[in-house]
Formats: sequence, C-alpha cells, structure tokens
Amino acid sequence: MVHLRIVSPPERTGKVMEVLEATLAVVNIIVLHDAARRPEGDVILCDVAREDASLIISDLRAIEIDEHGSISLQSVDLALSKVADHAEEHAPGAPADAVVWEEVEQRTSESVELSGVFLVFMVLAALLSAVGILLDSAVLIVGAMVVGPEFGPIAGFCVAAVRREKKLALRSALALAVGFPLAIAVTFVAVTIFKETGISPATFSEDDHELARIIASPDFYAAFVAVCAGAAGVLSLSTAKSGALIGVLISVTTLPAAANVGLAAAYSDWKAFRGSLTQLALNLTCILVAGTTVLMIQRALYHRRRRHHRQGSARAEG
Repeated sequence: MVHLRIVSPPERTGKVMEVLEATLAVVNIIVLHDAARRPEGDVILCDVAREDASLIISDLRAIEIDEHGSISLQSVDLALSKVADHAEEHAPGAPADAVVWEEVEQRTSESVELSGVFLVFMVLAALLSAVGILLDSAVLIVGAMVVGPEFGPIAGFCVAAVRREKKLALRSALALAVGFPLAIAVTFVAVTIFKETGISPATFSEDDHELARIIASPDFYAAFVAVCAGAAGVLSLSTAKSGALIGVLISVTTLPAAANVGLAAAYSDWKAFRGSLTQLALNLTCILVAGTTVLMIQRALYHRRRRHHRQGSARAEG
C-alpha cells in the first residue's frame, strides 16, 4: 500500500474526492477541513494499492492539485485491514511489480547530482579497483564496486530518455562525463606515483594478471553482462528492490574498466588502454540501452493501464 497526503484548496476538494472514490483501490479516506496552512486548504489522507498509485496521482495532477496544493507519498510497510486487502485485490497485478513513476523520478533526481561527494566516491572506487588490478585481487575489485556511485546517473539517464526530460538527461550525462574522466586521471597519477616510488612494479604485464587481461579484452560476455546489469538496475529502481546490491552489479562493468584505463596509461600499455576504454564505452552503451528498453516497456504497460483506467472512469461517470 501507498499512503497519500493531499492538501487541496477547498473549492477543489470535491473533485479530489471524486477521484479517490471512483476506484476500490483507494481506502481509509479521511478529510480534515481547513486543517492545512502554507498552502491553506483541506487535508485529505488515504491509502492506495501500490499498483494504482501512479494512476491516482496522475488523476490528481490532472485537476492541478500539485499546482494549487500538494501531494505527498509514503510507502506503507504494514497495513492490517481487510479493506486494504480488498483494495490490493481490486488493483490488477502484483504490488512487488508495480511502478510508482513519481517515486522513480524522485529517486533519480536526487541521485544524479554532480557533487563533491559523488566525485570523491568515484575516485575512491577507481583507486580501489586499480590496487585490486595490481594485486590481481577480486576482493578489492568487489570492494570498489560497493563504493562506486555511478548507478544513480546511469539510471537517471535511462529515466530521462524514456520521460524525455532534457534537464535530467543533461545532469546525468554531466555527472558521468566528469566522474569517469576524473577517476581515470586520478588513477593515472596515483599509479604513476606508485611506480616511480617503487611501491608497484616498474613493469606490468597482463599475462601475470588475469583480472587486467579480462578487463582489457571486451567480448560478447562483457556486453551480455552489461545488458543484464542495465536491465536489473532499472528494475531495482522501478520496483523498489535492493538498489544498493544492483549498484554493485552496475559497477562490475564500469569501474574496473575505468581504473584499468588509468593504470594502462601509467604503464604506457596502449593496447590495454584501448581495450579497457573500449570495454568501458561498450559496457556503458549496453547498460544504457538495456535500461532504457526495460523502462520503455514498463512505461508502455503503464500507458495501456492508464487508458483502461480512464475508460473505466468514463463509464462510471456515464
């Protein structure tokens, strides 16, 4: 279930109630007249089956409640009510598969900012990856994946592509366009210092480092993993699954390649440099295409359901 708190101008409260009472998916409706300040108006509380949450919010926005009042959404972890159970039964589909598009947009909007913290995490993740490659340590590579923050801008770009939101796309692209080059540059400087001070070997060969060889050799499997990661990433975002774990999966295909670009440049291994750069570009492309495709399918299903919802409302009014 999803809990809605609506602040409505008194003259629009009647229309709000028509929207909420038009479907059995909305329950526990409470109206508090003249209870709101800034903006002033009536406060309306209700619970909505997650499957129909975006449909109801869309109806409320159609009567400009978001312009003249406000709409707040909060997930309900537990609802002990037969009425609530019936509401979820009335809404077709499974709650776990439901997409609340307003929630998706909010999550991506918050995670695509080009901030100092984002850049620091990108650099730290790349440095950890570089050390993991030097030591041929899968444990360190996994640790770098946990630190990596690039899932937010990648998901943001996918959402922007589907929603055709230019500003969100530009913000996401900027974060990626600055974050990855900075991570590569800092890795190059760090590995160069390691090499010149004798901390790392004077020479580096992929023949002795299996992880480096795999990272610098893009192939079908790399693209396949990237596609799976992109699809899983947007599904985790849109269906409220574990985004943190999926972020690790996204990092599997991006940060090690970025770190190896800087490392290869520091050792003047231009073959590995080109291979790692190709790997990074290929993986990012596959992730973005797969993620956008999944969101487009989900969006198409939502629009079909939206049309059925409107047709049902029209029949009810008739």
